Order: sequence, then C-alpha cells, then structure tokens
Amino acid sequence: MAEHVIALDQGTTSTRAIVFDAGGRIVAAAAREHAQIFPRAGWVEHDAAEIWTAAQDVLERALADSGLDASAIAALGITNQRETAVVWDRRTGRPVHHAIVWQDTRTQPAIDRLAGEHADYNRFADLTGLPLATYFSASKIAWILDHVPGARADAEAGHLLFGTPDTWLVWNLTGGERHITDVTNASRTLLMDLATLEWSDRMLEVFGIPRAMLPEIVSSSAVVADITAFAPLRGTPIAGILGDQQAATFGQAAFRPGESKNTYGTGNFLLVGTGERIVRSPHGLITTVGYRIGDEPAHYAVEGSIAVTGSLVQWLRDNLGLIAESDEVGPLAASVPDNGGAYFVPAFSGLFAPYWRPDARGALVGLTRYVNRGHIARAVLEATAFQTLDVIDAVVADTGTSLGELRVDGGMTRNGLLMQFQSDILGIPVVRPEVIETTALGAAYSAGLATGVWTTLDELRGHWREAQRWEPQMPGDERDRRIRMWRKAVRRSFDWVDEDARILMGTTDEPAT
Repeated sequence: MAEHVIALDQGTTSTRAIVFDAGGRIVAAAAREHAQIFPRAGWVEHDAAEIWTAAQDVLERALADSGLDASAIAALGITNQRETAVVWDRRTGRPVHHAIVWQDTRTQPAIDRLAGEHADYNRFADLTGLPLATYFSASKIAWILDHVPGARADAEAGHLLFGTPDTWLVWNLTGGERHITDVTNASRTLLMDLATLEWSDRMLEVFGIPRAMLPEIVSSSAVVADITAFAPLRGTPIAGILGDQQAATFGQAAFRPGESKNTYGTGNFLLVGTGERIVRSPHGLITTVGYRIGDEPAHYAVEGSIAVTGSLVQWLRDNLGLIAESDEVGPLAASVPDNGGAYFVPAFSGLFAPYWRPDARGALVGLTRYVNRGHIARAVLEATAFQTLDVIDAVVADTGTSLGELRVDGGMTRNGLLMQFQSDILGIPVVRPEVIETTALGAAYSAGLATGVWTTLDELRGHWREAQRWEPQMPGDERDRRIRMWRKAVRRSFDWVDEDARILMGTTDEPAT
C-alpha cells in the first residue's frame, strides 16, 4: 500500500507542494511565488493561469526530489487561499478576468448598498455565518459579471464557472471533468447556507449570481476525483480539500471543541473549534465550517481573521525598500530594545476581526525624531501580536473561557522575537510544533484519511510534536500600557475612507479594461 501523500498548498503569495510520509514528516518540498497585481489602490489580483503553471511546476519538482514513483503516492490533498474568486470560460478553459484576491476592497460600495441605510452588515449572518464584507467571494463574482463585457450573458448561458483556487486547480488537474469545492471553501463565499451545507437561493438572488456557475460542494476528506491531466501523477486520487486556515487547524490536530490554532502567514487566522454546534459570535468573530470527513456531520469553528501580518513585512520590503529580504526584519527589529513609541496599524484593506471597519486605513503613529528603521521594523512585528490579542480577547468574550496556551504555525513563527512578544502581550505560553507547514500537513492528513494512510483522528493527534515554547516575561503593568497604546492607535485608523478616498481608490462602477 502507498504510504506517502502529496499536498498542494496554493497560498496568497506562492504555491508549494510537499510530500509527507506516514509519520507526518516532510520528505520533499518545492515552492514558487506568483505575481501580486495591484491595478489601483485597494485592488489586488492574481493571474490564475500563472497559478496553474506554478502548481504543475512544484508538484513535479517535489515528486522528483522525493525520489518516489507516483505509485508510492496514495493521494493528493489540496489547500488554498480561500475567498479569492476565479471566473473562467468552460469552453476555452481561460479566466475571463484576473482572480480577485480576498484582500481586494473594490466592491465596498456594493457591500454598503446591501447593508442599507442602517449599515446592517450582519443581515445575512444567521444564514451564512458571515458579515457583509468585501473579504468574501460573492461580491467579487458579481463585480466580474457586471464589469467584464459579455460576462453576465455568458454566465446566464451556462458558459462561465466560478471557483476559489481549489476549484480551479481540481478542474485543471481533471481536464475539466470535475467542478467542485469543499464545504470549508464554500462556507467563505457568502453564498452557502451554513446549516444545510448547500448553496442558498436567497444569497444567489441577492448577489445576482447564476447557480450554474457554482461548483458541487463535497466533503473535506473524501476521494472526489482522479488526476487525469497532469502526467506525473496521472491516476492519483484527489482525496482532500480544505481552505488554508481550516487545513492548518487540521494539521495542528485541533479537532475537538475548544481546541485552537493561530496561523501567521500573509494574514493571521485564529480558529477555535465548536464541534457539530454552530456558534454565533457577538464579538466580531465569524462562524465557519471547520471540516467534514466523508458522510459524517460537519464540524464548525469560530474564526478571527486578520488581513495583514506577513504581507506587512513584504510591504516594508517591496514598497518602502527598508529591507532587501523578508528575513531581515527580525534582526532589524532586534537592533532596538523596543518600538520607540511607534505603533503600526496595517489596515490596508480595512480592519477585519474583531472590528470589521472597512473605513479604516493603515496608520503609523507615535512618530518622533527618535524613531528609526529598527523601531519601524519592531512596530511591524508587534502589530501582528497586537492584532492576535484582539481576536483572542473576542474568543474569550464569546466562550467565557481563557486560552491556556496558543498553538502557532506559519512562516512568521520562525521569528523568535515575534513569538516572545506574542507570549508577553497575551500573558500565556506560545507553542510551535515540529512541522510548522501545518497548512500543507492538514491537506495531506485529510487526503490520507480518505485513502487509508491514516485511520483515525487520534492517530493524527499522536503525530503532533512540540518543537519550541515561549513563556511570558513582560511585567503586567508594562503589558497593560502597551495594549492601551495599541488600541489608541487602532482608533486613529478609523473613519479614514470617505468619498474623496473612494475616488482615489477607484471604487467606482466603471467597466473593467
């Protein structure tokens, strides 16, 4: 029996493939970045064709580096950036527009119109688990239909298909035979009924989206297709699909109600499982599907979504040129003993959980002549920890239970300075596992469960191994002072977007070019 699984992790800034053995250990990996396209302020796009090319490249290289034949691979698991919307023509296989990325804010005027004069952004939350926000897929699909010439007519004629990147990849891997998504990705569209796990006719009508565009919703762990259009893995089952944050939770073996993880990537995402119960949050968290295994009931979670954390480091590198490589931010931040009074609120796309303030924009406050590059780098790292504190406070308010420790994963957890500050500002231990690529690991776990590589969740839980732990060291009064300053800085970022700012951002209803 084949005892290896390959995971395809299609992220916001790169695509990677990782081969895991039956012990959940990495055998081989390959990665490739793709372009970030910024046509206007607030607009973020990807070239879906480039992503498909990258996926083929990393799968082929990871398989070659593993030294394994395709016959040794039991299954492929896919995980992906979630709310990003791809619309393509089934006749040609080509996208009709660049993919509109989850960070994109161009649809804010349409979202505001749906919220109405009373600004009721939660008017569909009981049905979908989500607030009205540009973050989710529905308004992006509608924008493409309304702004790409001929798109709406083609969609209504059944020629156009929608999918998040998992759907796009499966469609290409199967030569256009399978148009599917899993329940976790479907739950991020603003189009799925959270209770029935089916597309909602009401929400389709609200956004004006033809049902024929939408993929079939399948379980997160189940054999759903065989690869037919990618020769190196032809015949390999596709047996797991999870949105990236749900995959990271799965990879952290956080299966039970109350178990949680925090992923530090392009953004930060804290998920806390609620089991088979749908829990509504009055404190700014969203309700989402955590996973579904085969025909078993779905498991749900509450989530705190933070838009900008790791991407703030990239912004320092690419937009300001303060560092040449992302890894330089840690040493630069460590060159000073503190932030020098500077606080950075990275509300580039507004603020997500727990504030949900689309009117907010990025703010760097507390500047004096004393502040230098090191202080700004430190403020960038600290912003990640402060935003995590905000969503954890919301979790505690919702559940009435404090976290005993925080399990973390993702690329930024390699930064010891950040992890220590995170522990200090939370006042609890922060724990990193041996395998920090838990997003890919979760996709592998879901695929391996469906194909017999692993048989139970308890078996997967037994693979989790602690690598490093950080204990809080900051005095309580100093922690409280810094939190007060952070929240003062957050308030300074509110109410920035008005009609003048919308004109600058290009959030108008003019056609795409």
